[in-house]
Amino acid sequence: MASGVAEEERVRGVAAGEEEEDADLPQLSAAAAEALREFLLEQRRDGGEGEEGGGGGVELVAEDWRLSQFWYDERTARTLAEEVVRLVSLSGPASSSAAVACVACPTLYAYLKASNPDVPVQLLEYDERFGQYGGDFTFYDYNQPEELPAEMKHAYRIVVADPPYLSKECLEKVAKTVSFLAHPEGSFLLLLTGEVQRDSAYELLNVRPCGFKPQHSNKLGNEFRLFTNYDPVDRLGGWEQN
Repeated sequence: MASGVAEEERVRGVAAGEEEEDADLPQLSAAAAEALREFLLEQRRDGGEGEEGGGGGVELVAEDWRLSQFWYDERTARTLAEEVVRLVSLSGPASSSAAVACVACPTLYAYLKASNPDVPVQLLEYDERFGQYGGDFTFYDYNQPEELPAEMKHAYRIVVADPPYLSKECLEKVAKTVSFLAHPEGSFLLLLTGEVQRDSAYELLNVRPCGFKPQHSNKLGNEFRLFTNYDPVDRLGGWEQN
């Protein structure tokens, strides 16, 4: 994830209690599920510099907390990947029209490539260790939110963003990146950030919180939420009703 001012507080966490997963969510094959479980177990082990990513041959490097990196747990990565695949299917067969941008969320990228390697995914990340992903990797610094290749402008129907820091300043800059990437005729946006960003997220990106509560492999103490700009209805716990 992108770097930021050293003093900026990073808040990553989840509320206690988990929503039940929808019974009709698409299920991975047993082989793919086992490969992905192995990949997430490997990436939790201490000292590894490149843990196996399973079916797609993708590696997820070890977390670097100095870069505010906190990888999703298996349930979160799987749930997000399943939702993204659903959204891709709305655009027909995998193609450039169904391209996915993962902004500072490498766990999701690795999970998608392992479980659905045909889905076109671009990872935008500050950590250049992810350069191992070749053409799927684009260097990204949220402090320069629109300094991206011209061909990426308005090219993505699905954007998943996980701002690296819990501040309105960071979210404002990531919102500019989302606007740069999103297709002019409309895109699906999934935003992962802290509950305390609820009002700012709605103001900047017109997203609302879902019932599904994301978690991380290294559990942290503050509430973490998933916001979307579309109503997932009976998926992701639906939009939270206030």
